[in-house]
Amino acid sequence: MHSSPLAVTTSELTKSYGEGAGVFDLDIDIDQGTIVGFIGPSGSGKTTTVHLMTGVLEPDSGIVEVLGQRPIAFTSTTRARIGYMPQESILYPDLTLRENLNFAASLYGMPFRRKKALGQVIDFVQLEGAVDRLPRDASGGEKRRVMLASTLIHDPDLIFLDEPTAGIDPVLRRKFWDRFAELADAGKTLVVTTQYVGEAAYCDYVAVLAEGRILTLDTPEGLRRQAYGGPLVEMTFPSPPGSDDLISLEESVALSLDRVDRDRIRLVVEDEATAMPAIEAWAEQRRVEVEKTETYLPPFDDVFVELVSKLQNGEETDRVQ
Repeated sequence: MHSSPLAVTTSELTKSYGEGAGVFDLDIDIDQGTIVGFIGPSGSGKTTTVHLMTGVLEPDSGIVEVLGQRPIAFTSTTRARIGYMPQESILYPDLTLRENLNFAASLYGMPFRRKKALGQVIDFVQLEGAVDRLPRDASGGEKRRVMLASTLIHDPDLIFLDEPTAGIDPVLRRKFWDRFAELADAGKTLVVTTQYVGEAAYCDYVAVLAEGRILTLDTPEGLRRQAYGGPLVEMTFPSPPGSDDLISLEESVALSLDRVDRDRIRLVVEDEATAMPAIEAWAEQRRVEVEKTETYLPPFDDVFVELVSKLQNGEETDRVQ
């Protein structure tokens, strides 16, 4: 990281609730114009980390600076540059969803002539048919959407999103992430916690948390390499390959080899670009018929399980940062 000015920086940031709960010794730098995801099991410290960065909580020790200031001492100008969507609903029960959104806009000092901006953000979160309901008459997903709209309404530079896609259907969830990417391309910085491990693929960098500590921080591709030791290539055969052939393949091409089923194997290789022609040469030399050879991208749920298991067991990983 560090290719652009820092939006957030922490050093040995700690907040303890006792009995091992909290976050401990967090060191992370977040560049402007990037999407950084915090992923981990429930209770791993994701929300506490966001609370420390937004000034909701004061740390017990360590340093956190956001846009060059300590969160507990934010000026009004700095606060106006930040958007924060909490995990829990904070909508006013006696105001409609539209009125809640209007109220949020007024808090950020947006002028009364904001009808166009409101219409655009309502359209983005697909709330047209529900915007005049009271919160008690809205679904959980609709309430999450209006909270996201309230977070983005004032066009902030730094956006904290705590579980923004919880309760959102998969199609709209993907639309949200497409919009998040557009915001990052426009120079906005997004810090996102998520319960959907697969959403790591949409982030520029991913911090994996467990028991209040950052186990690793890397790009999505770097996390795959850490988890498996290298890129994965999957081969399918028209008939099961012989044991001698697989031993020869592993020795000549792969870092490791696993049989997925009778006719399919998966290789960990050093480099895909050199592995593919090497596999072709091996097949020709051994006179083995190969039906298909292709890059395999494991689901991030699998990557996460593999990675956390390795890191918590103290195994070495190939970190790319």
